[in-house]
Amino acid sequence: MASPDVHTPWLSSAVESFGGSFKIRIEEEETVDSIEFFEDPSSLACNLPNIPNPPSAPGKICSKATNPRQLSNSDCVPKEAKDTWDKLFKEGYGADVHIITDDGSFIPAHYALLSVASPVLGNFLQQSKVKNGIRCIKIPGVPCDAVSAFIRFLYSACYDEGDMKKFVLHLLVVSHAYSVPSLKRVCINHLEQGGLNLENVIDVLQLARSCDAPRLTLFCIRMIVRNFKNISSTEGWKVMRQANPVLEQELLESVVEADSRKQDRLKKIEEKKVYLQLHEAMEALVHICRDGCRTIGPRDKVLKASQAACSFPACKGLETLVRHFSSCKIRVPGGCVHCKRMWQLLELHSRICDEPDYCKVPLCRHFKVKMLQQTKKDAAKWKVLVSKVNAVSLFSSRRADL
Repeated sequence: MASPDVHTPWLSSAVESFGGSFKIRIEEEETVDSIEFFEDPSSLACNLPNIPNPPSAPGKICSKATNPRQLSNSDCVPKEAKDTWDKLFKEGYGADVHIITDDGSFIPAHYALLSVASPVLGNFLQQSKVKNGIRCIKIPGVPCDAVSAFIRFLYSACYDEGDMKKFVLHLLVVSHAYSVPSLKRVCINHLEQGGLNLENVIDVLQLARSCDAPRLTLFCIRMIVRNFKNISSTEGWKVMRQANPVLEQELLESVVEADSRKQDRLKKIEEKKVYLQLHEAMEALVHICRDGCRTIGPRDKVLKASQAACSFPACKGLETLVRHFSSCKIRVPGGCVHCKRMWQLLELHSRICDEPDYCKVPLCRHFKVKMLQQTKKDAAKWKVLVSKVNAVSLFSSRRADL
């Protein structure tokens, strides 16, 4: 059992009185109906036969998604309407716009729809020249199939899963550049729900920072921190290190900070374990001195070695410590490690105990008196320890109530 090392030089004076103080023997309602003020509705219905029956409840038009974060490829718009807009995009009937791609091909579209769906595209179309009734604009730097998937989404909000998986980064860029937030949310959701991997996370991080996607940026940084060793050896990391050393420094600082937080968290967990052990030891000490436990307890209790084991987890270990403390020939503070630990437990109990005059734990009142002789430094250390143990005690009692 771990315990803090708190020095108590004045304890030697209590050794002589131990034999007389440490008196532990060691052996092998019903509800009221509401008053009716109106007549029975059925009787009114009989008197007024011309009253029509009420209409049935309206049907449920659309249901909300069970997971609000999960975006679906379908919404409350009827499928027929989507199919109509999808057909208009594919057939290009009455198209008055040609969108030129990098490979020289063009995608027919409609000026009115593009202007409404994307304000940025609308501005470009207004500035473009009309030739033979057709406006031409070019979307550079994006594959033709990605441009086609982008324009299709503007028409019907539909997309193929294969296209999304293949061109999600291109679609993220164009949705941000041409101000299409609905497509941008779909792309971000796709990446957050499994589209990130060790090979593309660096590229996605840089795009997320450029495309004003803070949540996706956080996802990428967390993934890099968790898998830093593997990601730092990828080609994407090497390219990023050459092109953007500032970002590399930020990521390294994030890794160091995360490791520091992890160490602090582990340290706090270990400290909480120590305080929990001390709390359990205090409970077991009172249990042994007041009630007795099997073969050890106060002299006025009848002990039975055959009785069932108690529910105090620290009782067995404390029993061994008490047996040693009672028979040790040294027993002075600093002379025996086990006795020193017992002295500390007795003093800790005395500082926690609220009834020293009635307490059955040996030397409880003795320690209360000796506290007045301690230095402020030692008193401050004990005060912090008592507050930590009391906090763990309060937390444990609340968990037990739940």
